Amino acid sequence: MTQPSMSDSHELAAPTDHPPDKKMAPAADEASDRVDQSHAVLIVEDDFLIAMQAEAALLDAGFRVTGIATTAEEALTMAREQMPALAIMDIRLAGRRDGVEAAGDLFRELGLRCVFATAHDDLLTRTRAEPFAPLGWLSKPYTMASLTSVVRASLARPD
Repeated sequence: MTQPSMSDSHELAAPTDHPPDKKMAPAADEASDRVDQSHAVLIVEDDFLIAMQAEAALLDAGFRVTGIATTAEEALTMAREQMPALAIMDIRLAGRRDGVEAAGDLFRELGLRCVFATAHDDLLTRTRAEPFAPLGWLSKPYTMASLTSVVRASLARPD
């Protein structure tokens, strides 16, 4: 009597490794997409290090980051493609247009609201942003814990 070889035991295990029934997979995928979309966040920040820290903190907190935009134009393009639940918006961005203008585009075209995370948290900036119904403001430097807290609270708002 011969001992089963490693390839024989691998073949015995193979049936348990089959993917789930295809009829069930789309429903599961659709459900996970709905959950992901309700927790999807676009980061609009041109400082690489801040953007990377924010992305890591949001992912660790269970959110899905749909992308990182560095300009107003990139933000609108990414938001159209990914439809995040909200955007984290810096005021000073790369390019000609600032974060208030980007927030206006996102709000008017997609109904997407922003949490502003910026060092430019003055009355004039807040007044310019007010028509676009900001979800919150974080003044730089802010902690990643405060970022995730504001995002969590913003997504839990009924409006």
